Amino acid sequence: MPNLALGLFTIIVTLFVYAKFRGFLGNLSVLIGLIVGTVVAVAFGYSNFSGVSEAAWFEISPPFAFGIPKFALAPTLVIMLAMLVIMAETTGNVLAIGKITGKPASQTTLGDAFRADGLSTMLGGVFNSFPYNAFTQNTGLIAMSNVRSRYVVASAGVIMILMGLFPKLGALIATIPRPVLGGCAIVMFGMTTVAGIQELSRVRFEGTKNGIIVAVSVSVGVLPMSFPSLFAQVEGPLKLILESGIFLAAVTAVVLNLLLNGLPSESIQVDSIDNKPDVEPSY
Repeated sequence: MPNLALGLFTIIVTLFVYAKFRGFLGNLSVLIGLIVGTVVAVAFGYSNFSGVSEAAWFEISPPFAFGIPKFALAPTLVIMLAMLVIMAETTGNVLAIGKITGKPASQTTLGDAFRADGLSTMLGGVFNSFPYNAFTQNTGLIAMSNVRSRYVVASAGVIMILMGLFPKLGALIATIPRPVLGGCAIVMFGMTTVAGIQELSRVRFEGTKNGIIVAVSVSVGVLPMSFPSLFAQVEGPLKLILESGIFLAAVTAVVLNLLLNGLPSESIQVDSIDNKPDVEPSY
């Protein structure tokens, strides 16, 4: 109950600031929720700062700490599957961000995002890190704060680099209790869901098979979360794919689209509402 209460309190603070204030303060609603929630957690003894004192002041991760890379077919295939999962998640985030910012993502935008994921993952691997991708939380944060500047994103990247170089700073951020993070995550993931719904609103459902494609894809995508035991007995690389709802939904949508709508095609039609020519791609 204390954890649920702390998470609910964080949500209330975040929504209150977002609803009652405009401009700078309104844009900081998630950050203010994190700070206030953490202060309350500290006051009631639900935060542990022992990791801050134990962390070093300055440290650099040594390159190739686990040894020089060697090529082997099986691990390479596993990593390829992992990157396919990341590619599916990145696609959804790029499309959602394009909708939020009013600059729809093109094939070039998606290609650039995939190359950025690949390059950052390669560089991160040198310093013993996991693959990177566009996190859904950040998409929700853009939707909430309405801050769309790439300079803000770059500044956030610099802050994260500093947290990596100065472990005490990273350890301080890590003291934020999970219920507080969960409260803010509910709001941010919800905003991301809204962006996805807005993206689906562009799809023509009447007189098409797109409704059943979306219905089945979404249902398959929520299986790993709604029914975790479904794939509990699966082991190996296949488990990596089946545990990703985003990847399952993306693959299902693509396959059903090919089966029910055929290959992508474009035709010039006249919109019955405004009588303006419109390009209707098949989805």
